[in-house]
Amino acid sequence: MSVMVVTGASAGIGRAVAEMALAQGWQVACLARRLDVLQDIAAKGDGLALACDVTDAAEVASAFAQVVARFGRVDVLFNNAGLFPKAALPDEIALEEWNACMAVNLTGMFLCARAAFAQMRAQEPQGGRIINNGSISGQVPRPRSMAYTVSKHAINGMTKQLALDGRAFNIAAGQIDVGNTRTELAAQMEKGVMQADGSIKPEAMMDVAEVANAVMHMASLPEGANVLNMTVMATAMTFVGRG
Repeated sequence: MSVMVVTGASAGIGRAVAEMALAQGWQVACLARRLDVLQDIAAKGDGLALACDVTDAAEVASAFAQVVARFGRVDVLFNNAGLFPKAALPDEIALEEWNACMAVNLTGMFLCARAAFAQMRAQEPQGGRIINNGSISGQVPRPRSMAYTVSKHAINGMTKQLALDGRAFNIAAGQIDVGNTRTELAAQMEKGVMQADGSIKPEAMMDVAEVANAVMHMASLPEGANVLNMTVMATAMTFVGRG
């Protein structure tokens, strides 16, 4: 039986992946700050609910230690926790908002990847898989989203570096770039979102289950195969040719 750690597991894409993995028989550690919600999710299978602020190095280290104590190893990390700051022009972004975005979307993902990498390198048999949740904003930005866009461009580099450094230890790394998924966070896009020309238009959305299916495909690949980067999005969304 394989062991998966999912960060940001209390809602949205993280919750969908955790629930699907549990339904498929994985042992799943569900990490987020909302322990009550996590406990309900973890109870749907062989799950472990852990309250964890991914921006806190000590909390991340403690969470991974508890995962190993319970399940013995870590086979997959779905590095998913993130936030999307309010829309703003570059000169309107407060330093506190910039730092908060980078703390979760970049430092938090690094801390979790670091902890997973260390465990995967040390365990027997050695190896595992790290899947970073990037974004199509790491390819093409939305208007007024500098902090989020920069953080997701950074994840592109993090994924490639993990893939390179992981080769010697049988650690695969990949990234899923998701566009327009029907979650609590992105629901307003169906009502209308700013376009590059300044207009407000509704955008096509897809079901979150399709993202979970894609992540589970990446997670379930046999040793020796890897999806380095996958883009999954609503078919009719304005991404190709955005702007």
